[in-house]
Amino acid sequence: MTPILHASRNLNPRLAVAVARYLDAPVTINFAAPLASAEAKARFRPLNPNLRLPILEFGDGRTLWETDAIACRLSRDTGSTFWRQDDDQPEMIRWLTWAHGHFFAACEKLHWEFVTKQRYGIGPVDEANVAEGLAGFAASAAILSDHLASRDWLVGDAPSYADFRMGCVLPFADVARLPLADHPVLARWHDRLMALPHWADPFSGLDIPELPPLP
Repeated sequence: MTPILHASRNLNPRLAVAVARYLDAPVTINFAAPLASAEAKARFRPLNPNLRLPILEFGDGRTLWETDAIACRLSRDTGSTFWRQDDDQPEMIRWLTWAHGHFFAACEKLHWEFVTKQRYGIGPVDEANVAEGLAGFAASAAILSDHLASRDWLVGDAPSYADFRMGCVLPFADVARLPLADHPVLARWHDRLMALPHWADPFSGLDIPELPPLP
C-alpha cells in the first residue's frame, strides 16, 4: 500500500505537502479534518492521539506524526539529501532547533493572532502577543539575515529542510503582517524559496478544500 499523507491547507500540513511534492515522494495526499466531528475523532485518534495533522499512514498499521519527523522519513525514502545525512546534518539540526525557538516561533505568534484566530473566530487579537511576536521577529530576522547575507541557503549550496521549516510562514507574510520588507536579505531568500517547485502552491492539482476565508 502506498503511504497516505493526511493533510490540509493549514500551516504545518502545508509544509508536509510541500516537502512531499518537492521530493516527488511516493505518497497519496489525502485531505483530512480530524476535529470535524465525533466520527472523525474516532477515525484519527488511533493514527495520532493529538488529533492534529499532518499524519503519514503506512499500510501495516504504523503511522508517523509531527511535520519534521515526516520530512525526515520522506527524504530518507526518496534517497534525497534534502534532510542532510552528511557532515551538514548537525548544522541543519541546529537551524531547525533555533527556528522552533526563535524565527518560526515569532512568525507563528503573528500568524496565530492575525490569521488562525480570525479565520476560525477564536477571539480578538492579543496585542501583547503581537508585540512579543514582532520583537522576536526583529531579533531573529537580524541573525538570519547575517547568516544569509553571503549565501543562498541555510545549509550548504542547495535547499534543505531547514529552509522549508524556517520559511514556512513566509508565504503568508502579508496576512500575518510579517514585516518582511524591513529585511531585504530575507525577502530575497523568500523569493528563492517561492521559485522552487511546489513551494508557492503545494496543492496544485490536488483535491484539498480551501480554508475558510479571513473576515
